[in-house]
Amino acid sequence: MSPDIAKPKIVFVSGHFNVLHPGHVRLLRFAKECGDRLIVGVESDRLAGDAAHMPEQLRLEGVQSNIWVDEAFVFDEPLTDLIARLRPDVIVKGKEHEQRNNPELAVLKTYGGKLLFSSGATMFSSVDLIRKAFYESDPRSISLPKDFLDRHDIPSSRAVDIVRSFAGRKVCIVGDLIVDEYITCQPLGMSQEDPTIVVTPIDSTRFIGGAGIVAAHAAGLGASVRFVSVTGADDAREFALEQLQAAGVETDLLIDEVRPTTRKQRFRSKGKTLLRVSYLQQTAISIALQNEMFARLEAVIDEIDLLVFSDFNYGCLPQPLVDRIVTLARDHGVMLAADSQSSSQVGDISRFREMDLLTPTEHEARIATRNHQDGLVVLAEQLRQRATARNVLLKLGEEGLLIHPADVPAGDELTDRLGALNTAPRDVAGAGDSLLIAGALTLAGGGNIWEAAYLGSLAAAIQVGRVGNTPIRSEEMLRLLEEFSH
Repeated sequence: MSPDIAKPKIVFVSGHFNVLHPGHVRLLRFAKECGDRLIVGVESDRLAGDAAHMPEQLRLEGVQSNIWVDEAFVFDEPLTDLIARLRPDVIVKGKEHEQRNNPELAVLKTYGGKLLFSSGATMFSSVDLIRKAFYESDPRSISLPKDFLDRHDIPSSRAVDIVRSFAGRKVCIVGDLIVDEYITCQPLGMSQEDPTIVVTPIDSTRFIGGAGIVAAHAAGLGASVRFVSVTGADDAREFALEQLQAAGVETDLLIDEVRPTTRKQRFRSKGKTLLRVSYLQQTAISIALQNEMFARLEAVIDEIDLLVFSDFNYGCLPQPLVDRIVTLARDHGVMLAADSQSSSQVGDISRFREMDLLTPTEHEARIATRNHQDGLVVLAEQLRQRATARNVLLKLGEEGLLIHPADVPAGDELTDRLGALNTAPRDVAGAGDSLLIAGALTLAGGGNIWEAAYLGSLAAAIQVGRVGNTPIRSEEMLRLLEEFSH
């Protein structure tokens, strides 16, 4: 490849930049889209004169903090001299300069550069803020369930000890890997031809989802994790491998040549999901792949103390394979937990028998038991008996959890409820995954079902406080528990 072809297209912007306001952010984003590398020159205090309301170093740091800027510096020479030296391919200025004198134009003409005017698209509402919603959770919206803790005698020190014990657990997660893509859109209006909402995408972010995020949560909470699943031979698989490795998860991702890696797109605007699009294959994996998955689990069964089924009913866990794995785990004294999601697809959580922990939604429990009229306690007990499970955490959405332990008659006072701990959720999609793994790790570490419900709910509260699946870390939980203890 020749040097001319390999050379990146340079875009240059200059100005005072006293405060990096939304107008600047729009301009910088537009400039970045015009080339490969965005360089910003900040006028020195001497050049700016009275127009500089803040010291040049503070103005420079503000520009450097913007995600679109590749390089920024303070310049103290005539702008035309700087341009002649840098020779950018494109210079971008605000639309208000279009009818004014632009001395840069003469320099650009000497080597074929371009001058563009734009104030940025008004649709843009800081992508910095959009992306911050994906990764940051506001702990102020999470409340302490004091009455519940008092009823079950769970002191803060005990909860802290349990979370710290996660680091000693060896876990295997088996189930459907999903790659989630969140496409943030700006609404443009309603089509005049037909009643269709029209949007334009402004940002896209991908996450590990499905059983993959359960594995990543477990690793983030400190456990030693192995993840066994099936993928296609595609780009989504490579993304998943990279992300899981970065999360500290040891992976066994078997390739199925006849299916894609399950991928789900969520188109969002103004904090709401407009549309979901799924790319998947729901038929059961072949007998050969089932045997290979079982062999991988059989090879590590002596090394683990917890096995978690994370089932999305996309064919990764056919019933014969589930039965073989359950028998294998029970023969080796491995604790078992399961979740089987039935939102847009149909599943049966009761097919996971002899689990130490089941975490269905009310809807999933009613599908499994074909019971659409009885109360929640009766429903939970009926599911527990049908699946011969030890404990059931019945997820009730914004109403929290119904906790139903083993061998408790329907209506007994030991069945309890724990309300949702986050009063301002941003994205509830990942709540069940975080509840499942934190609750299962608690039981595997010797905690009781009440402690499992509390720490699982706390993990879920952290997760729903941000958009998308970001692995929960033990430090987050410990920090919250420490704040609650004061």
